Amino acid sequence: MPPPKKLDLIPEELRRWLAEELRDRGFSDIVSVTDALNGRIAAEGLEIRVGKSAVGDFSKALKDQREAFALADQLLSDLDIEREGELHRVLMQMIATSAVHMIDHVRKEDGHLEPKDLMSLGRMLKDLMASSGMREKLLSDERERVAREARETQQAELTDKLEQGVARGTINGDAARAAREIMGFA
Repeated sequence: MPPPKKLDLIPEELRRWLAEELRDRGFSDIVSVTDALNGRIAAEGLEIRVGKSAVGDFSKALKDQREAFALADQLLSDLDIEREGELHRVLMQMIATSAVHMIDHVRKEDGHLEPKDLMSLGRMLKDLMASSGMREKLLSDERERVAREARETQQAELTDKLEQGVARGTINGDAARAAREIMGFA
């Protein structure tokens, strides 16, 4: 087993500081960040010295992680949930087709399916079905949010009209209160 990385041996708060420092400096200036880190390590009384390459690798990993999160965030924000249903359907068809081909191939070769192949296929189907369930929940939540916002807007508009009518004297105040109670937003 390889020895642990030196950055894994320093206290967690120093790793957090290093991550923040690298982010603040745009994942560059590795030499001065390394010098500052080693100064902090010495101040803690630890007898570890971290090299520039370790800090550079850590910086690259942080930057890659940040870019991956940004890409995922952009993809999810651009994702049309309705179109995602089509993607799920196509994926399910592809998996089902692959399963049929795999079983047919095994039958022709007079062999058997490996348990790990069956497990992988089952896991893919399970994950896809779970993803589909989450998509349906997202759709349902979005429909509820839109309906709630529409109701709130309609209630605000009706309340404003009633208040304007009361202010103009065309609607009695008691009648306006009764109308709000009847409509359920007194």
